[in-house]
Amino acid sequence: MKSDRLLSILLLLQTRGRVPAHELADRLEVSVRTIYRDIEALSASGVPVYAERGRHGGIELLAGFRTDVTGLTADESRALFILAAQGAHAALGLDAALGSALRKVMAALPAPHRPAAEVTSRRILVDATRWRSGPQQAVDLEVLQDAVFSDRRLKLRYRHSGEREPRTYTVDPYGLVAKAGVWYLVADRRGAPRLFRADRVRSARLLDDPARRRPGVELADVWEVLRRQVEERPEDGIDVTVRIRRERLDMFQRMAAAQLTELPDDDGESDWVTARLSYPVLRAVRQLLAFSDQVEILDPPEARAELLRAVRSVTALYQGAGPGEG
Repeated sequence: MKSDRLLSILLLLQTRGRVPAHELADRLEVSVRTIYRDIEALSASGVPVYAERGRHGGIELLAGFRTDVTGLTADESRALFILAAQGAHAALGLDAALGSALRKVMAALPAPHRPAAEVTSRRILVDATRWRSGPQQAVDLEVLQDAVFSDRRLKLRYRHSGEREPRTYTVDPYGLVAKAGVWYLVADRRGAPRLFRADRVRSARLLDDPARRRPGVELADVWEVLRRQVEERPEDGIDVTVRIRRERLDMFQRMAAAQLTELPDDDGESDWVTARLSYPVLRAVRQLLAFSDQVEILDPPEARAELLRAVRSVTALYQGAGPGEG
């Protein structure tokens, strides 16, 4: 709608200052000719807007002009109050700032939309932390944030999974990403994208050198590359077919959700339900010991043999002398 486009132009100019007509046209997906017609309409309505042509020209508002019009619809007002996961702002030290910002937004909302926004903030809660994720190690993001916002290089002492001693890296940060309750530093090391879990950073020090990011590359671009590397990493996995007693099916689906490749085939009548899982290594099938005799591996034979070895090891442990026995 033209009215929405006019308001978008007004808010963009208020935020950005001088903006080239072709950039406004690209962002609003209209022609440059349409942008100039919209500018004429804004001017005719009393908005002090003007255009300067030429290489360094653009469209801007008269210096000092501001409008209190938010132009928010009811749905947009609700959306503002469904924000990032609980804990994300606290980790960045922005909890107080978020509360203050939302109070200001509430005051600026058109009066008819305020009740809906207020109800939304009380009725919708986003918690991105996984179930049964266990206690999380405290993460100090202060130095990482400083590097990200000051565009400076970082020297890290970082402990990789499965290693006891940390390694030292000099990296060029792009930004921080919170995924499923875990913070990651996205950075280049020697020009190649790398992902560092913030809770494995043993120490971080800002360097005086500016970050050496690849030209034209943004955080979202690097994150997409790294995300694909993780999700599409080839693995010599093993596919396992199991059967589960019906009374344990709900718990099984919750606890083995990450391994399920085929949902249980449940006819609603049988005592046993069949499902397929995938594990990265054979030894990982020992997870199924947690279900005792409520889950049975049907195939492949090597998975059954691995579980049998695990049972024998546990049996031998408990048949031996217990603590304090000689």
